[in-house]
Amino acid sequence: MLNILFICSRNRWRSLTAETIYKKHKTVHVKSAGTENNARIKVNAKHLNWADIVFVMENHHKEKLMQQFPNECSNIEIVILEIPDEYKYMDKELIEEIQDSVSCYISDKA
Repeated sequence: MLNILFICSRNRWRSLTAETIYKKHKTVHVKSAGTENNARIKVNAKHLNWADIVFVMENHHKEKLMQQFPNECSNIEIVILEIPDEYKYMDKELIEEIQDSVSCYISDKA
């Protein structure tokens, strides 16, 4: 099983949608968190130590993780999905964009 962490700013729309899409997947465990203080679930070192791979929605999320958690980030792959903050939770376009972006890491076979 692969442990996957999805990160956006507030963990309300993008990363939460990604977690919802993959939470019943048979080959991965997923969690999501946000980088902002007002995030639904704020990312911490424990999240990063748990993850095998981290998907961030934008480059500034990766920069924030690297700045706040340099030791934890040194041993994991962080992939920037380049999905802008212009979607609501479970938007059809957002779901498609997430699935297209992570398909080379997670098979669509749930």
